[in-house]
Amino acid sequence: MGFIKRILIFLVVNLLVVFTIVFLLSFFNIQPYLNSHGLNIQALAIFCLMWGFLGAFVSLLISRKMAKWMMKIQVIDENVNDDNLRSIYYLVKNISIDAGLKHIPQVGIYNSDEINAFATGPSQKRSLVALSTGLINKMKKDEIEGVLGHEISHIQNGDMITMTLLQGIVNAFVMFLARILAFFISSSRDKKTSYGSMRMFTFLFEVIFIILGSIVLAFYSRKREFKADAGSSKIVGKNKMISALKALKTQVDNKTVVKELKPAYQSFKISNNFTKKGLLKIFSTHPDLDARIEKLQNL
Repeated sequence: MGFIKRILIFLVVNLLVVFTIVFLLSFFNIQPYLNSHGLNIQALAIFCLMWGFLGAFVSLLISRKMAKWMMKIQVIDENVNDDNLRSIYYLVKNISIDAGLKHIPQVGIYNSDEINAFATGPSQKRSLVALSTGLINKMKKDEIEGVLGHEISHIQNGDMITMTLLQGIVNAFVMFLARILAFFISSSRDKKTSYGSMRMFTFLFEVIFIILGSIVLAFYSRKREFKADAGSSKIVGKNKMISALKALKTQVDNKTVVKELKPAYQSFKISNNFTKKGLLKIFSTHPDLDARIEKLQNL
């Protein structure tokens, strides 16, 4: 699905849902009550929609620059002097061509013992695939290909823009619903206390809805991880992707390594099953590694 088409679909869906809420408020005669107390539903809906998407899109637009700056990433190309780094560049280039990407992502390396790799950027043309030196040194070539296939699948599927759009929708509804509920509760109070209680309840409901929104985002993120695994299997081969996941599982099962590399795994988002137990798994952005391996084996 193209960049523009993806944005249009999400915008249309978001607008339809917001207008549905406005319609229901009018149908049940709630909107006149809100209007009489000084709350314009249409204006609030448009404000929340625009503000919710603004923050998400700004984050996406600067994501590649921020990643390079914060993680001190060295961008490499075919002219890099190091033979190992040159081979990494060509792996990314060849896998990108096999995946049918129109533009080769920037390839970045950063100095760390962390087992880490990620893809970021607002579009295929402005994407970045970055790997840590720890991953390059500790993984075999086939396993690195599996990881790169997974990250390039994220770019191929447009997961960065999709997650940003979904985040924008969640932001908009958090702001909208929190203010509606806070207004209902506060409007029954006298004017001296209503402003303070409105702010307090708005903050409280925003926290609650952000938590609920995080569950939705995590659920969708787990789905896209399965899809990226399957995409990597098609591009580089199922066995290479399975080997990569098994290598990662070996690192996760090593208690010492997990303790040392916990921040890296959170950044890499390989799997956070070692930090999410029981009901907390609903907040996990990645499925359990065993589940991912089993799903690939059953393809």
